[in-house]
Amino acid sequence: LEAASGQELWIDRFKTKGASGPAHGFPGPRSSPVVAEGKIVTLGARGMLTCLDAITGKKLWRKDEFEAYPMFHPSSSPLAADGLCIVQLGGKHNGALVAYDLVSGEQKWKWSGGCPAYASPVFMTVGGTKLVIAKIESRIVGVDAADGTLKWEMPYQGGWITSTPIVGQDTLYFSDPDRGTSAIKLAESAEKITSRALWKNEEKSVQYNTPVLKDGLLYGMTKQNEFFCLDVRNGQTVWDALTGGGGDYGSIVDAGSVLLALTPHAQLIAFRPSDRAYLELARIKVADSDTYAYPVVSGNRIFIKDKNTVRLLTVQ
Repeated sequence: LEAASGQELWIDRFKTKGASGPAHGFPGPRSSPVVAEGKIVTLGARGMLTCLDAITGKKLWRKDEFEAYPMFHPSSSPLAADGLCIVQLGGKHNGALVAYDLVSGEQKWKWSGGCPAYASPVFMTVGGTKLVIAKIESRIVGVDAADGTLKWEMPYQGGWITSTPIVGQDTLYFSDPDRGTSAIKLAESAEKITSRALWKNEEKSVQYNTPVLKDGLLYGMTKQNEFFCLDVRNGQTVWDALTGGGGDYGSIVDAGSVLLALTPHAQLIAFRPSDRAYLELARIKVADSDTYAYPVVSGNRIFIKDKNTVRLLTVQ
């Protein structure tokens, strides 16, 4: 869509079945597209991976090799960097992290090791090694982004693994229901990656969203409709406050001088980042139906996707 007007510039279509089983309530994709090097990569509800030219919409390549997916269908988003597209594919019996050449779609490496969870992989540099950190069904792993070699792993079981890992220099933060929020430190020694636990907060956690790390504080939204702020030095709760806007699927994004939260009932809330207390600055209804996707902030523009529409708001 043309950003200023919403006019459709191009569209790509292909035949595929939608989400089914426990996830049949919404048949479409759960993943966010990634834009890099003039290309867009999408991951569909049945694991179809597609690379398009961002300007023309021309299909450059498409992959559908695994014919499997997690129980609630793929919910992670692809990564793109250094000429590669890295993505979690497959299901319970053939899950894998795969790197494709962004231009040609040629497979560059593949690490097979378990069913994908519902979080997205992230990059993290430890020592001199660039890792892809990914959550799978029972573990968190770090593989070498250059060749897919497994460099580090740790057990991670229980609860719905839906929150993307948060990277803060040499520290990883995790937050999932039934597990609370925790921090571990990674280090490289003698070409080996090791980790040690730093802290765990068992009271505050998120579901279907990822906290925001900003200026030494971690901001999140619990499934009980509550904002919270943690001090990343020790994991202690700095403050908490009820949102009054519906829970489970809410999201928080860093918009510079403010944080923006979008609740499932389409309430867009602006509040000030602070280590003292929750300070709400504004609240507005931004859609006619439920909002599950993250708001996208670009300059003074905010793009909102509800169940059936996309709309643009501007901040004056």
